Amino acid sequence: MFIGHFAVGMGAKAARPAISLGTLFLSAQLLDLLWPTFLLLGWEKVLIEPGVTVVTPLNFTFYPFSHSLLVVLGWSLLAGGVYGLLTKSRQSALIIGLCVLSHWLLDVLMHRPDLPLFPGDSPLVGLGLWNSLMGSLLVEGTLFGIGLALYLRTTEAMDKIGNYGFWALIVFLVVIQAGNMFGPAPASTTEIAWGAQLQWVLVLWGYWVDKHRKVATGAFLGA
Repeated sequence: MFIGHFAVGMGAKAARPAISLGTLFLSAQLLDLLWPTFLLLGWEKVLIEPGVTVVTPLNFTFYPFSHSLLVVLGWSLLAGGVYGLLTKSRQSALIIGLCVLSHWLLDVLMHRPDLPLFPGDSPLVGLGLWNSLMGSLLVEGTLFGIGLALYLRTTEAMDKIGNYGFWALIVFLVVIQAGNMFGPAPASTTEIAWGAQLQWVLVLWGYWVDKHRKVATGAFLGA
């Protein structure tokens, strides 16, 4: 899953408008921001096997430090705790922690059984929606539409950057999603790892456009 995670970040803005979209993107996509670095360090492994699922050729053979449930709970607590200390807001800390955890829960829906519950000799889980192209498109597209609608209901542009810069971000996310689903398989795991590092640009983009948007008039503000 790709745009589905960013959809969670956009949707979470409705629950806590004070949190920057960049921070929400960072939280919702944290596991996949850690993963490519762990690949480059040799701590985790992935194989390129076209046909392993209908949607993605990636066979995630070993990624307990970024994607096992037990460790993800630790990442969630750490991210929420740090943000709570910085902002003195328990509600914001909870939102950040839940965004991190949401990544693993959505991955369970999409992945074949390759997600460990804990490091070591763990059972592997995954419902395998990536084996259905139509199902994957429907779920991610629906999530993205909901997240986008919530963000637009909560915020409004203050200037051209807040308007055109935001919509450029949306188009860019959709283009990346299309490339992931319909493009050729990557040439190497190193290419995957370095390419995935570019997601940091999307986080920074989120911070940039969100500074040029404000809480919409009449928007419902979460606790």
